[in-house]
Formats: sequence, C-alpha cells, structure tokens
Amino acid sequence: MSLHHSQETHQALVARVPEATGRPLQEWFGHLENGPGCLRFEDRVQWLRDEYGLSHGHATAIVHEHDLQKAQRSFK
Repeated sequence: MSLHHSQETHQALVARVPEATGRPLQEWFGHLENGPGCLRFEDRVQWLRDEYGLSHGHATAIVHEHDLQKAQRSFK
C-alpha cells in the first residue's frame, strides 16, 4: 500500500471527506466493498477517481482509511 502523506495529513483529509464529497465516509466504504473488486491500493484509488471524480488526495485517504478499519475488524 502506498501512502505518500503523513498521518496528520491523512486524518485531515478523512475529516474533510464528507464536506468535500457530499457523502459520509461509510458510504464511500460501501462503494469500495461493492465496486469492481480491485485488489491493488492504486487500482482502488484510480477507480474512485474515475467513477466519482474524486481528487487523488481524497480517494487515497478513503482507500487507506477503509484498509485501516478493515484490518481492525479482522483483529476483533
């Protein structure tokens, strides 16, 4: 997984996703889970960008946060 910004930048982007995109983070997670099933991080980012017109930063933050939350669920 490639993440090219700091954890602070990631958190700031995640916090702004609902305002910037008009959709809550959980809705974006649903799109990723019901989307084309891309496995690679970069492919999922590109799919969000192409399908929904998201900026690279927001798409990256959504995919990264989705991966973090999915990993946490698997440890519970």
